[in-house]
Order: sequence, then structure tokens, then C-alpha cells
Amino acid sequence: MRRFGFVIGLSMGLSAALAVPHAAQAQLLGISITIAPPELPVYEQPAIPAPGYIWTPGYWAYGPDGYFWVPGTWVEPPSVGLLWTPGYWGWRDGIYAWNGGYWGSHIGFYGGVNYGFGYGGVGYEGGYWRGGVFSYNTTVNNFGGVSVTNVYNKTVINNNVNITRTSFNGGNGGVTAQPTPQEQAAAQEHHVAPVAAQTQQQHLASTNRAFLASENHGRPAVAATSRPGEFTGKGVVAAREAGSVPAPAGAKPLPTPAAVPGARPGVAAAPAAKPLENRPLENKPLETKPVASNPPANKQLENRAVGQPQAARPNAAARPVAAAPKPAVVAAAPKPPRPPAPPPAVHRVAAAPHPAPHPAPRPAPRPAPRPAPKGPPHPEHH
Repeated sequence: MRRFGFVIGLSMGLSAALAVPHAAQAQLLGISITIAPPELPVYEQPAIPAPGYIWTPGYWAYGPDGYFWVPGTWVEPPSVGLLWTPGYWGWRDGIYAWNGGYWGSHIGFYGGVNYGFGYGGVGYEGGYWRGGVFSYNTTVNNFGGVSVTNVYNKTVINNNVNITRTSFNGGNGGVTAQPTPQEQAAAQEHHVAPVAAQTQQQHLASTNRAFLASENHGRPAVAATSRPGEFTGKGVVAAREAGSVPAPAGAKPLPTPAAVPGARPGVAAAPAAKPLENRPLENKPLETKPVASNPPANKQLENRAVGQPQAARPNAAARPVAAAPKPAVVAAAPKPPRPPAPPPAVHRVAAAPHPAPHPAPRPAPRPAPRPAPKGPPHPEHH
């Protein structure tokens, strides 16, 4: 009870002294907190228990044993038309002071702290009152299996995303937001204190050491509940590590390199093919550059027929300039032997006339001796 009295006194006392500066509030309660509150834990919003409930985000409260987490929960507003302005920690005059949340007709200033789920630092994007019924933004609220008819769809930028997860305003590393004229006007309106379900939620958290920041290290096992005061069951959501979601995404690239070896020709053959392709690319420029050297080969052929040694000399002088690379190109110079190949073909054509004389004897009528069998008449003479 001592811890409960201290925390509730701190929260409710600060709520009652909203018009009092931060430092004066802390002095009023007789405490001075010089340690900044922990970062906001990362968690998912539990499903709404029934239509008519409004989401109240979790926050870090302070007790005799230090900061402890009060889980966020769905709460029925005290009356129609009221909205919840979350509390926040503010730095002033060397101390951190808690500014309690309240119910009002408009959302007031809550330090610019991004609590998520519609409370992005300014106002509330989770829903609004219309015709005595609360309408919910489907992009912010989790309905689970509950049938909610009064809904609308509006995209909220940075929904449930707090880049730094900072839970306090001002000081070293705190949020630097300042109240807008609308928020200042809302601070002057009539406010309603937290309902009994909210104070019960804070009390239960203050009596359980598992909610202490020194015990859970900023990751409470119960970060949010579907109903106030119910810390077990399906409606309980635990905090998760901020980097737990991107980790599996980082593992996705692993299958992609595995797919690379799948392209067997691409792993071993591709690297080997690249140098082969590069070599011919290098040879092509060498062939284009030695276009002047190819003519020498042609000129030599021409010299053989025409016999102009003067043209061959400048070419010979050009050869020593690229003498080192040319031997590699000369290896491909088996092309010159190809021209001599045609001459034998020409000889074959010339050889064709030789068989021509062979058919010439065909007209010789050597078989004429066949009429010689006429010899039988010789015996007749005998």
C-alpha cells in the first residue's frame, strides 16, 4: 500500500496541479527525479474488447523502487465526447516531473512524445466522436474479431513508429516539441481525472516487480492489455526487441546468393568467360590498330607480286614498335597460309586437261582387226 499511495499520489497530485510549473509540481510532492525515464518499449496493440472503448497508451511511472511500466489498455471514457490526453515526463530546473493525463473535449499537449497507435506526438489519429458515437480509424486500431461498424480509413504517417522511442520532453536527448495554440487552449478546458480502471491498471503494475525497469530492462512481459487489470490471457501483449523484426529481413539476402550458384554456368563459367571476352575485345582493338600492320602482310603479298621493297621497309619499321604484342597476334596469323591453299586448287583445275587426252584414243578403231576371222576362205584354196 505504501508504494501504491506514493505512485497514485504522484500521478493524481500532478494531474490536479496541471497549471503549476514542472519544478513546482515536483517540489509539491517532495521528490526530485534526476534520472531520465527509459525508452518506450515496442509492442503491438491488443484487440479492442468491444465498441466504445478508447485506447490509452502505456507509460513509465515512478515509485520508491524506480521507474515501472504501466501497460497500455482499452478504456471506456467517463462520458460521451471525451478524449484521452496521455501524460508525459518533462524536464525543467534540473529535474524530471510527471504531467498526468486527463480526459477532455480536445487533445491537449503531451510533450510531443510518440506513443503510437494514433498518439503520434500531436493530437489523436485513432478516431473521433460523431453523433454521440465514437468512430475508429481502421489503419490505427486493432479490432481482432470484434465487429465495429463505425469506422473510417485514414493513413497515418509513422503509425506506431517512434524513431528514438524517447519518453520525455526537454532535457538532454528529450523531445523538443512545444505546445501549439490549440493545445494551450485545450489545457484551459474542463478536464476529467483518469477513471477507476486506469488507476487500477497503474496500481497493479506498481505492486509487481516484473514491471520495474531495473527488472525487465525496458522490455516488460506485459506491455499492453485488452482490458484494464487483466494481465493474463489472450488479451496480453508482451514487449519485443526493437530490432527483432528487421533481423529476418536481413536473412532474405541469403537465399539470393544461394540462387547464384544455381546458375551453374554463371558461377564458374561466367568469371572465366569474362576474361575470354575481354581478351578478344583487347585483340579487336589490336587488330584495328594493326590495320596498318595487316596491310603490311597484304603489302608483302603485293610485294611478292609487284615487288616493292620500299613499302615493306616502313612496315618492317612499324613492326618493332609493337613487336611484343604482335607475336601474340602473329599466332593468329595462320591466315597467310590460307591464301596459298587456293593455288593448289588452281593446279587441280589445270590437272583437269590431263585426263582429256585419255579419252582421245577412244576414236582409234583398234577393234578393226576383228574382220580378220575371214581367214576360213584360205582353207578353201587348199
